[in-house]
Amino acid sequence: MPDTTSHRTPIPRPRWRTTLVAFLTLLGGLAALLVPATQAQADTVTFTTGAKRTDQNGNTLQLHGLGIVKVGDTWFGFGEDKTGRNSTDTSFQNVSCYSSTDLANWKFERQALSRQASGDLGPSRIVERPKVIYNKSTSTYVMYMHIDSTNYAEAKVGVATSSTPCGPYTYRGSFRPQGNLSRDIGLFQETDGTAYLMSEDRNNGLRIYKLSADYLSVDSAVAVLGSGGSSGSVESPAMVKIGGMYYVFGSRLTGWSLNDNVYATATSLSGPWSAFRNFAAPGSRTYGSQTANVITVQGTAGTTYIYAGDRWDTSNLGESKLIWLPLTIRGTTVNLGQYPTWSLDVDAGTWKADSGIPSEGVHTLKNVNSSMMMDVSSGSTANGAKIIQWPSNGNTNQQWTLKRVADNIFTLKSVKSGLCLDVPDKSTTAGVQLHQWPCNGGTNQQWALDLTGSYTGSNYMLVGIGSGLHIGVAGSTTRGAAVDQELGGSASPNSETWTLS
Repeated sequence: MPDTTSHRTPIPRPRWRTTLVAFLTLLGGLAALLVPATQAQADTVTFTTGAKRTDQNGNTLQLHGLGIVKVGDTWFGFGEDKTGRNSTDTSFQNVSCYSSTDLANWKFERQALSRQASGDLGPSRIVERPKVIYNKSTSTYVMYMHIDSTNYAEAKVGVATSSTPCGPYTYRGSFRPQGNLSRDIGLFQETDGTAYLMSEDRNNGLRIYKLSADYLSVDSAVAVLGSGGSSGSVESPAMVKIGGMYYVFGSRLTGWSLNDNVYATATSLSGPWSAFRNFAAPGSRTYGSQTANVITVQGTAGTTYIYAGDRWDTSNLGESKLIWLPLTIRGTTVNLGQYPTWSLDVDAGTWKADSGIPSEGVHTLKNVNSSMMMDVSSGSTANGAKIIQWPSNGNTNQQWTLKRVADNIFTLKSVKSGLCLDVPDKSTTAGVQLHQWPCNGGTNQQWALDLTGSYTGSNYMLVGIGSGLHIGVAGSTTRGAAVDQELGGSASPNSETWTLS
């Protein structure tokens, strides 16, 4: 309200001016102190891997099987509400909707889709992996989900729509796309608005369909990835496009048991698609998680792609941890490192690891399987000298200088020769022995160091940025055995694991 007291008790003019100036000066000082701090807190957030995550009311986030859409500066997250459920009772309760401006702090908005008295959303029904995209031409938010019976015999997709991000959504029914089985699903939307459904058909593989213009039905088949069956098919699909390259992520079919998740690449949705291969340290079971989605954070300085996965707790599914970690993507190589904590600058679109990254400087690398050192053969200083494993001798040809190229990407330079660890001729073929070569900044001389096992350990997988293959010794414990690049299979992960000292 306006101050009317001055009309009753006039304040002398000089004193009024002095008081006003002092007051404005105080306000300016407070603004200078408070505004930058508030902005800094909003810009950068920290994620602790494996920590419990809650909403504004302290309740565990039910963002399982994550679906996510950004509207303006706000992300809306959708997930399976698994509260009170376990692996013997996964029946549908709700699809929860939350909002966030920084991906770390979430506000529960409402149940976007809730259980009904009967039908697809009725008691003892399966509703999984809700995904939402916005149809600009119809001004409609469209949700797809996996609809099934408790014995997973129906294998259908369901569709629901809303005029607002969190709904409530109106359920429109279910179908089998082009008559095919459909379990775990994902959605992908091109910048021109064309939308695609990814659908797991375990008889044949992961199917990609083009959706109709209104997104409510399937228009045509696009591609099939994999060969079907538990060894050839992929579930829990997610997709991103960077430049002209498509990346599909997913999990092998092992039920509630976790596995080494995989990815494939292509320059066209219709293919040809590359073979599936690991994107996290082999044997780590994707750091104990299953793919749910990939979140794109585009900012003023770059773009971060966040792997979002579920670490299923079969005894209490509602308390399953959300494992969110930044992806490193270079060409056709995708790498997911493990970091105890990492930070995201939402406005800039950049991230950094706060822990779990090795320090720069001189190190030795000991193969966990053989207990031998990564060694330049015969202590050579010549270009092209081969890299082998050899018992520890303390010589400088077993010492390597790590130099950081990016957050989790390093070059390794032999202390004795000054030459870099290198993949000959930029080969992407498994079994090629590594050698030393003059440092040139190529991706065949760059390595992601992925922390394995306990956060307190010092064991790492070394992933070639150029090839996507892992440094290993092919399971050999023989002195002089070749250090080469391996496919990263989980059959003998110790032979691809190195202790950094």
